Amino acid sequence: MDEAMISPRWRTSTRSSSNGGACVEVADNLPGRVLVRDTKDRDGGTLTFGPDAWHAFVELAKRH
Repeated sequence: MDEAMISPRWRTSTRSSSNGGACVEVADNLPGRVLVRDTKDRDGGTLTFGPDAWHAFVELAKRH
């Protein structure tokens, strides 16, 4: 499948459920990148990470 035809499949962070709406969404179904955005401002911009950087961030966040 052509990479340009793949749409981000957004999911809400499992850690966001009790934060009173302060949530992030992650799309990790795209080849070579992970997208992150704020659920309260979905059109406000998207951060892009490489898979290794995102995995390192998640692992570090789990420890804190």
